[in-house]
Amino acid sequence: MSARGPRFRLVARADQPAFLQLPWELSLEEWPEELLVHVERGIGRHVVRFVDIGGSYYALKELPPRIAEREYRLLGDLEDEAVPAVEPIGVVSERASADGDELAAVLITRYLVFALPYRLILGRSTLPAPEPSILAALAELLVRLHLAGFFWGDCSLSNALFRRDAGALSAYLVDAETGELHERLSDGQRGHDLGIAEENLAGELLDLSAELGRDVVADPWEFAADVRERYEQLWSELTRDEVFAPGETEPLEARLNRLNDLGFDVEEVELVSDGAQVRLKLHSKVVEPGHHRRRLLRLTGLDAQENQARRLLNDVTAYRAQLVAAGEPPVSDAAAAGRWLSEVFEPAIAAVPPELRGRRDAAEIFHELLEHRWFLSERAGRDVGMKKATASYVDEILRPAQDEKLTRLV
Repeated sequence: MSARGPRFRLVARADQPAFLQLPWELSLEEWPEELLVHVERGIGRHVVRFVDIGGSYYALKELPPRIAEREYRLLGDLEDEAVPAVEPIGVVSERASADGDELAAVLITRYLVFALPYRLILGRSTLPAPEPSILAALAELLVRLHLAGFFWGDCSLSNALFRRDAGALSAYLVDAETGELHERLSDGQRGHDLGIAEENLAGELLDLSAELGRDVVADPWEFAADVRERYEQLWSELTRDEVFAPGETEPLEARLNRLNDLGFDVEEVELVSDGAQVRLKLHSKVVEPGHHRRRLLRLTGLDAQENQARRLLNDVTAYRAQLVAAGEPPVSDAAAAGRWLSEVFEPAIAAVPPELRGRRDAAEIFHELLEHRWFLSERAGRDVGMKKATASYVDEILRPAQDEKLTRLV
């Protein structure tokens, strides 16, 4: 009689064959060490393990079956809304041990490369970005979730990850098990979510300070209140009504330009006139984040964080101006971006030794390279050029840096 394999049910979006070989008949705590990758993570209520399958990394989290299925669907809905969150891959349920005992379900998500947990960020003596960047990243993540109609219910530093974004940080949701997706959130729902966030953030910071034996921020409660204040300011800018006189177009154009500068687009506007004044209404469902990111992707095919995209687009503009100044005929945005990609961006990334490219993602490397070139040029009193700047950046900045593609435990 042939040996029977493990019993389970796998619902997955991709990579199903690779997951079939994993020991689903064992609880995650019993998985052999040779299968696991040990990485930094936040504190959580559930058992979580990380695996490397064919060079791709995945996070596996044990949950009750109903909660695992629900979180898988919620993460898929957030992905459809283009909200920054981990990518759902599948759910393994109906698991049983070799003795026939029922086991918890497992939610599979793709590991977010180049991501940093808050404990690693605030636990460092030198932060990877200024503290206000963490505040702004959390506030924007909450705004983006609420614009999509998502009530988080457990906003915390442990339930978010941060990626470098041109000298700042971008935040991603990594735990949606307490979330709820609605058509639109009421002010009361938003306020309740913010209240939970304030309490969780302050509590985590107090716990981390006690663990490390030093203050990680000046005042945890002030930190949490600052996140809420930044949220309220951004939410108001994105959704408040604006009143102006009939026939005026400048206020409308100025408002839309401000939203673009913040990295948001508006799909449609509602203008209501009573004859004496015009009221501009912006609804949360038509305010879409990712203005610069989408433009960079359209022009170059590069997928970057929002601030990275803004920085790269500025360099494309400067490169286009250099072409005109050199006497070349004017070209379209797309043509200039294509030349910039092949003549500036790709050669700069190619000049970085392959073994060091995991230190940062390509867009962040290029941003840091531009910053380093500016610093060297200021010190030298002239433009040092990209070749010299790249060599100096690799030796002085990138080589000593920690590899952040996979944030391993040490």
